[in-house]
Amino acid sequence: MTPLSRRTLLQSLLAATALSAFSHPVFAQQTGVPQPNPFRYEDVVRRARELASAPFEAPVSQLPEPLNRLSFDDYRDIRFRTDRALLGTGKGPFRMQLFHLGFLYQRPVTVNVIRDGVPTPVPYQRELFDYGRNKIERPLPVNLGFAGFRLHYPLNNPKVLDELIAFLGASYFRFLGSDQKYGLSARGLAINVEGGEAEEFPHFREFWIEMPKPNDERAIVYALLDSPSVAGAYRFDIYPSKETTLDVTATLFPRQTITNVGVAPLTSMYLDGENDRKPTDDYRLEIHDSDGLLMQSGAGEWIWRPLRNPSKKTISSFSDNNPRGFGLMQRDRVFEHYQDLEAHYHQRPGYWVEPIGQWGEGWVELVEIPTPDETHDNIVAYWQPNRPFEPGQEVVISYRLRAAAAVGAMHPGGKVVNTFQTPPRASGSNAPSDPRHRRFIVDFAGGNLAYYLSAPDQVQLIPSTSVGQITNTFVMPNPHTQGFRAAIDVKLEPGQSTDLRAFLRAGNRALTETWTYPWFVE
Repeated sequence: MTPLSRRTLLQSLLAATALSAFSHPVFAQQTGVPQPNPFRYEDVVRRARELASAPFEAPVSQLPEPLNRLSFDDYRDIRFRTDRALLGTGKGPFRMQLFHLGFLYQRPVTVNVIRDGVPTPVPYQRELFDYGRNKIERPLPVNLGFAGFRLHYPLNNPKVLDELIAFLGASYFRFLGSDQKYGLSARGLAINVEGGEAEEFPHFREFWIEMPKPNDERAIVYALLDSPSVAGAYRFDIYPSKETTLDVTATLFPRQTITNVGVAPLTSMYLDGENDRKPTDDYRLEIHDSDGLLMQSGAGEWIWRPLRNPSKKTISSFSDNNPRGFGLMQRDRVFEHYQDLEAHYHQRPGYWVEPIGQWGEGWVELVEIPTPDETHDNIVAYWQPNRPFEPGQEVVISYRLRAAAAVGAMHPGGKVVNTFQTPPRASGSNAPSDPRHRRFIVDFAGGNLAYYLSAPDQVQLIPSTSVGQITNTFVMPNPHTQGFRAAIDVKLEPGQSTDLRAFLRAGNRALTETWTYPWFVE
């Protein structure tokens, strides 16, 4: 919960006039008060710098009754009244709705609207919400604040305002392109995801949203981040489209040395899929928000790592210098593979991070955590710089974040479309399988692979393993995918683990991205 001393007084004074200020663009001029300098990102940076120079103030988590004891269903019954949506007086294409406090969302945030360069806090008013069956007997304070907000925009129909982006909880946010459904999330910053200490969750404590003009096709949001280890300023330039894109700039001020920091973190869910099937009586063959980590290294290599739901927490690292991009993707877009008419897993976007500027040396880290069901996010990916963030530094990070749908257009080469595992024995054989021996089957499709279907002898499989022995390989045309199927038999001793890699080549020319996969023998 944010400190409310100065802010409480300000919001109380503005409570009776703030909403009217949104309706009258000359409000400040009418009062005769000289106009201040327009509010800009630099003002958020200054606040973050000042915040970092003082000790972190732990938020007070106690909300007034009955908000502090709402159940999930109670909270879902509180809805923002669409006829009270903000930003409409600017006659731009965006509208803003606010999230109420309660249930898991106990930490108030301040939401400001910037009009003509002047930021004005949005005061809490119960008239903004429909509480459904919830009974709110006593008036709630005007300085209550909100849990977060969301922006709406006509993504799919010029007459319908669709949810475009939502900021809710810690530093989490989600956004959509056309014909997409919410799945994975992005975060402002991740700290100590896989370290020995407890994970720290920085939170956005205040937001500023610029009032869009009539012809604006971009929304601008500023955010102030805070945590025991760091304070920071964020700017989000949001461009709605078929694959909505965010330009993100962050200026961070560490309070203490941060060695385990995740830049541009992404969080997703993987329960079950063809490469990592679990015994289940669920009618759905696949259940996941993302099915792989895609990465383009600084040298230009494209790498695909299928996701798993492991039996124990697993960390995979991909060292690099100045990466060109990485993301958690939902490559499988076929409804029949999911058969889910409620979750719409086949419409979940992937989030692709494209660094702006030089990020230097570090690694893309992938964390996979066991989960028993689809209600838990168990996948995290982020960039980990080689050098820790130190107190006194001003760390500036910029990147582009895209809600990818056309996964086939990410790069021109062939792509991994399936990964399977099986014992390395002939079909129909009843011979007992050796747990030390495993066959990995990889389907590559797209790029120029169809060109080589009539000359498969020109296609070579290039496999490698970090530990163990590759005992057999083969590659053959797959007319069903218009590509090629490769198989790699690997043998490991108990207790060993290995990282497998494979790609297809014709002569000296790589035809596909590089498939990589870990395997462990207990």
